[in-house]
Amino acid sequence: MKNTIEQLLEEGHGVLRLAPTWVPRSFCRPGKRMKLHPDDLYVLGLSRGGINERWFASTTNAVNGPNTPEDEGLSYVVSADGKDRVLLRDVVSELKERAIGEEIWSKYKEWPVYSKLFDNLGPLPHHIHHNDEAAARVGQKGKPEMYFYPAQLNNHGGEFPYTFFGINPGVEKDQIKEALMNFTKGDNQITDLSRSYKLTLDTGWDVPPGILHAPGSLCTYEPQFASDVYAMFQSVLHGEHAVPEELLWKDTPEEEVGNYDYLMSIIDWEKNTDPDFYNNYFMAPKPIRPIEEMQAEGYVEEWICYKSDVVSAKRLTVLPGQTVTITDSTAYGFYMLQGHGKFGVWDIETPSMIRYGQLTNDEFFVTEPAAKEGVTITNNSKTEPIVLLKHFAVSET
Repeated sequence: MKNTIEQLLEEGHGVLRLAPTWVPRSFCRPGKRMKLHPDDLYVLGLSRGGINERWFASTTNAVNGPNTPEDEGLSYVVSADGKDRVLLRDVVSELKERAIGEEIWSKYKEWPVYSKLFDNLGPLPHHIHHNDEAAARVGQKGKPEMYFYPAQLNNHGGEFPYTFFGINPGVEKDQIKEALMNFTKGDNQITDLSRSYKLTLDTGWDVPPGILHAPGSLCTYEPQFASDVYAMFQSVLHGEHAVPEELLWKDTPEEEVGNYDYLMSIIDWEKNTDPDFYNNYFMAPKPIRPIEEMQAEGYVEEWICYKSDVVSAKRLTVLPGQTVTITDSTAYGFYMLQGHGKFGVWDIETPSMIRYGQLTNDEFFVTEPAAKEGVTITNNSKTEPIVLLKHFAVSET
């Protein structure tokens, strides 16, 4: 008799249906663009904070303070009838290369990436993600991440649709250190030492570890490495929202708490002060083939996140009334932005409103064998395209 994981794999012909994974943040305010019902934004309680993230194809726990459930941030694979439910982490652990391919499994022994929607009403503090060496000191992994701003999820720009990146060339290290030491004294004005960029829909940014960044208030699709490591370097946000000091020292080894030189050591100074920062880290979509050729075949596919060497993402558009078969060289998770139709054996659709705990047909995981074989997608609409976002553990060549 087949076990549940084998049954789920067979049911989807190698394509696994995923339940929505919602994550609250105590220091954030929901932007209300992820289609979660307004009554459910604080369903986990005010102490946990509002829900302003949805994680995709995740085998990574959210590091989210006291009272965090042990499965927060983890994706569940669910059957067509919703009765069977297994962690994607357990599916990958059992199926190994049959799920994510021999190359990824042999290198990581796990699914090493995830993506998320980040939907905050205002900006985040200027903060940093540690590299592998610094993250290892607190039992975590370094965190490269990338951003993409889907037009479909940004009917409004929030309070501050601009992102600060890096440190202005010419700024001295002592100026940054002084700002960190002033964290508890009010606004430490660290963004005075940075520069902001207006965010443009359907474009994105590469954000390697060690780069300071204060994400703006657009709803953002974020492919990233499987980690939730960070430290907040800004004390007071736009709109006079204060940041607790504990977040300055988050993911700092106990023996380094209070050591501002340690905080300085996790900054990649060369990348932060790059005078050509925009050209080196901004990303506009790149078609995988000439657009006219793809359109003649009923679809358009573009790289949207492509400057990291560990995680990447594509946007696939299937034109109205078209049926196409799409192949990829490796496993991926995908999220529906727009439209309805068929993806292999599955009905796919983009919900208008989701209640907390409700299942959807807008998120799936495609195992490597199914990706290589190719999945047939049918757009059942005569007027609206299917648009989906796909994130990968390795950049394709």
